[in-house]
Amino acid sequence: MKFKGAKLSKQQKIALYQQLIFPRMIEEKMLVLLRQGKISKWFSGIGQEAISVGVTAALNPDEFILPMHRNLGVFTSRNIPFKKLFAQWQGKASGFTKGRDRSFHFGTMEYHILGMISHLGPQLGVADGIALGHKLSGDRKVTAVFTGEGATSEGDFHEALNIAAVWDLPVLFCIENNGYGLSTPTTQQYRCAQLVDKAIGYGMEGIQIDGNNILEVYEKVSELAASIRERPRPVLIEFITFRMRGHEEASGTKYVPKKLIDQWSKKDPVTQFEKHIRETEILDQQGIEAIKSEISARIEHDLTEVFGESEVVFDPQVELGDVYAPWNHQPELPGSDTQEMRFIDAVRDGLYQSLKKFDNLVVMGQDIAQYGGAFKITEGFVEEFGEERIRNTPICESGIAETAIGLSVVGKKAVMELQFADFVSSGFNPIVNYAAKMHYRWGKNADVVFRMPCGAGVGAGPFHSQTNEAWFTKTPGLKVVYPSSPEDAKGLLTSAIHDPNPVMYFEHKALYRSVKTAVPTGYYEIPLGKARVICTGDQVSIVTFGAGVHWAIEVLENHPEIKATLIDLRTLVPMDTKTILDSVRSTGRLLLIQEDTLFGGVCSDISALVMEQAFQYLDAPVMRVGSLETPIPFAHHLEQGFLAKSRVEESLLKLMAY
Repeated sequence: MKFKGAKLSKQQKIALYQQLIFPRMIEEKMLVLLRQGKISKWFSGIGQEAISVGVTAALNPDEFILPMHRNLGVFTSRNIPFKKLFAQWQGKASGFTKGRDRSFHFGTMEYHILGMISHLGPQLGVADGIALGHKLSGDRKVTAVFTGEGATSEGDFHEALNIAAVWDLPVLFCIENNGYGLSTPTTQQYRCAQLVDKAIGYGMEGIQIDGNNILEVYEKVSELAASIRERPRPVLIEFITFRMRGHEEASGTKYVPKKLIDQWSKKDPVTQFEKHIRETEILDQQGIEAIKSEISARIEHDLTEVFGESEVVFDPQVELGDVYAPWNHQPELPGSDTQEMRFIDAVRDGLYQSLKKFDNLVVMGQDIAQYGGAFKITEGFVEEFGEERIRNTPICESGIAETAIGLSVVGKKAVMELQFADFVSSGFNPIVNYAAKMHYRWGKNADVVFRMPCGAGVGAGPFHSQTNEAWFTKTPGLKVVYPSSPEDAKGLLTSAIHDPNPVMYFEHKALYRSVKTAVPTGYYEIPLGKARVICTGDQVSIVTFGAGVHWAIEVLENHPEIKATLIDLRTLVPMDTKTILDSVRSTGRLLLIQEDTLFGGVCSDISALVMEQAFQYLDAPVMRVGSLETPIPFAHHLEQGFLAKSRVEESLLKLMAY
């Protein structure tokens, strides 16, 4: 191995050696503890340390790095105390996730690091969002994100690189090509001769680096980073290296030819660089041993302290309290001036007012700029707010959801418009596994609103008509909003955008142009988690949301003899359960209406809640109305038969007759 490093001083080389040997010595100790049963699992990066250390050393301390589980050198090179890292691996309360996650599945804003989640790939798009945030703020910063050669087969890889290329984002995409995806060799993972060639397809630069040569890694990444700070753009780097141990220690290495292991053992980044600094008289053996002795003492000291810490104590209030970022909301009340608005105009005005109020708000979606979006909600916005804030995106829901999350990491707000709520399935993973869990895991909020045009009744068929709120009400960490009136559509959207937590905002397409009411002008907010009581009566409680509100109103208008309390939930998470229970205790009957198919829906949970907490007040069984248990059909008569609307009146009369 040839070490050049002519530009580096003796002290710089010593510093690199210290950074290189530290994670190796930690790993060697972890393997001992694993055999002793004192840790439960370990993903080894032995043989790959030069990549993590070299990249980290080449970046500025305030530039974000998004590593994976073989990048211990990123964390140690950022000078995170080993005690803190070990507490994390042990699941202790003093760890970064308070015992809620393990390994490197955490982030730390203090050290500008965002760890991975187990679903390989989402961190690539999050890096795009961080880089976009820096670019919008005029910061000359680089973001580095790691992936293995295995994850280059995932859609997240393609989407992230494509977004970065189209938007000229200052991202270093670092592929650690270590030969195996768990046990699958590269010959069974891709057909291109080398992964760096993938850069050509995205119109970006690509460079291949010897990942075991610490000086080559450090110098080339330093040069690239300096260039990218001056001229923002993405660069793909393929680091050629080898995984000397199993995917994780329980996997072993029986599937790897011994000849291959022997070949790469001779290229060990630590021993090779150690040999170099001895031969060039940068350090003698005594100096090397002194460094190792000092590191060993630190490791043993910190291990002793962490082993002495108590196990984390379960407190349900603490656990629940960390699911969402705290928000002491003092809503801005509406003024007295009003204007007649359709539902769609109210959504548009809420978005417009929020863009005026929050200059850090970025809106992203397919065709939302000059075209104005599929429903023309953002028409004209780009002329007023510019293409930087009203951003057309490639067709890649997962990558844009990840980008939105990344924007929030650097203090931006993001609204992502899903062209149709149905299409969220293509971006499901980063929403439910990254955005929803981020604050609970390590305390950073995901300040994102996902706008979800939803609902049937417009003849759009099975892929453009779903009202899929139940996919998200089941996921702790997400808030779910579903207005039925123009006034609520505006005030709830502004609140959702103001809220620092991720919010799924459902807006029913059939209501866009069919409902029109007086809406307060200017900016105002309606608190999330407070239902609206539309009318009161003492015979029956009707609880619903979205289009179901209008179906219930129509039936009640046709039956003035029924004295009902009609409750519009408005937000499904958080839900105003008090208003529901108080009403049921007064009326003794409950009809629940949802547009979604019945099984596993919101109404089922409300029914269970009432049975548990107000059963003794009921004069009749709780009745639920939902749509037929089929996909949503296209033809008009089939769609009308499918929808719950066709069964609301019959169900209400049956309940009243019980």
